[in-house]
Amino acid sequence: MIQKRIAQWAVMAVAVPLAAAGARRLSHSLEARRGPTGVSRLLTKGADLLRPQKAKRRRFF
Repeated sequence: MIQKRIAQWAVMAVAVPLAAAGARRLSHSLEARRGPTGVSRLLTKGADLLRPQKAKRRRFF
Protein backbone atom coordinates (compact mmCIF):
# COMPACT_ATOMS: atom_id res chain seq x y z
CA MET A 1 0.00 0.00 0.00
CA ILE A 2 2.76 2.46 0.84
CA GLN A 3 4.59 1.56 -2.37
CA LYS A 4 1.52 2.52 -4.37
CA ARG A 5 1.43 5.93 -2.68
CA ILE A 6 5.13 6.46 -3.34
CA ALA A 7 4.61 5.58 -6.99
CA GLN A 8 1.69 8.01 -7.25
CA TRP A 9 3.75 10.74 -5.63
CA ALA A 10 6.64 10.07 -8.01
CA VAL A 11 4.33 10.40 -11.01
CA MET A 12 2.86 13.65 -9.74
CA ALA A 13 6.20 15.11 -8.71
CA VAL A 14 8.26 14.13 -11.77
CA ALA A 15 6.25 12.95 -14.75
CA VAL A 16 3.55 15.63 -14.82
CA PRO A 17 5.94 18.63 -14.80
CA LEU A 18 8.10 16.91 -17.43
CA ALA A 19 5.06 16.31 -19.63
CA ALA A 20 4.01 19.95 -19.27
CA ALA A 21 7.49 21.20 -20.13
CA GLY A 22 7.67 18.87 -23.13
CA ALA A 23 4.29 20.03 -24.43
CA ARG A 24 5.27 23.67 -23.98
CA ARG A 25 8.58 23.16 -25.77
CA LEU A 26 6.90 21.30 -28.63
CA SER A 27 4.31 24.04 -29.04
CA HIS A 28 7.01 26.72 -29.16
CA SER A 29 8.98 24.82 -31.78
CA LEU A 30 5.85 24.27 -33.88
CA GLU A 31 4.98 27.97 -33.70
CA ALA A 32 8.52 28.90 -34.69
CA ARG A 33 8.30 26.74 -37.82
CA ARG A 34 4.72 27.21 -38.98
CA GLY A 35 3.27 30.05 -36.96
CA PRO A 36 0.42 29.74 -34.49
CA THR A 37 -1.86 26.81 -35.31
CA GLY A 38 -4.65 25.01 -33.52
CA VAL A 39 -2.31 22.21 -32.49
CA SER A 40 0.27 24.58 -30.99
CA ARG A 41 -2.45 26.44 -29.08
CA LEU A 42 -3.86 23.14 -27.81
CA LEU A 43 -0.42 22.04 -26.61
CA THR A 44 0.09 25.37 -24.82
CA LYS A 45 -3.32 25.16 -23.16
CA GLY A 46 -2.61 21.59 -22.07
CA ALA A 47 0.73 22.61 -20.61
CA ASP A 48 -0.91 25.51 -18.78
CA LEU A 49 -3.54 23.17 -17.43
CA LEU A 50 -0.93 20.74 -16.12
CA ARG A 51 1.47 23.33 -14.79
CA PRO A 52 0.74 27.07 -15.03
CA GLN A 53 3.67 29.41 -15.55
CA LYS A 54 2.53 31.95 -12.98
CA ALA A 55 1.08 30.69 -9.74
CA LYS A 56 -1.49 32.86 -8.05
CA ARG A 57 -0.40 34.27 -4.72
CA ARG A 58 -2.43 33.06 -1.81
CA ARG A 59 -3.43 35.46 0.90
CA PHE A 60 -3.73 34.00 4.34
CA PHE A 61 -5.66 36.87 5.91
